[in-house]
Amino acid sequence: MTHTARRIGRTLALVLPVVMVLSGTLAVTRVPWSAHNTESQLLTAASETVSKRAKAHAPQDVLRDKLLLELREKDPGVALTELQRTVEARPSLARHCMSIAKALGKAAVDQYGPTRAHRFSRPVCDTSFASGVAQFS
Repeated sequence: MTHTARRIGRTLALVLPVVMVLSGTLAVTRVPWSAHNTESQLLTAASETVSKRAKAHAPQDVLRDKLLLELREKDPGVALTELQRTVEARPSLARHCMSIAKALGKAAVDQYGPTRAHRFSRPVCDTSFASGVAQFS
């Protein structure tokens, strides 16, 4: 019994790594006999369509979309206040604060015009909202 178990163990120890390496290698290679579309030829887990979908659900993107909707429904002041509160509550979003505030500035210019949008400016994220308003005016 011990001899049989050892023999099975040795066989698995030799065969399993080979199978794992081959399956991993085949998973990331191109398949030339497939369709002519280059995207379908790549069989990697990090394809462009997967990474775009994953980025769409990032917390900063969700926050930006929520604040842009709030800006359209109410006004930029409400959206900026919400941005400031969210960044204070979740410091991990602080590095995205400037880009979100600039996006709010652009949306405010599109909706209210440069003069009226500039009135909503306040010192959130180093005045990035004002910078966005000025940039897109």
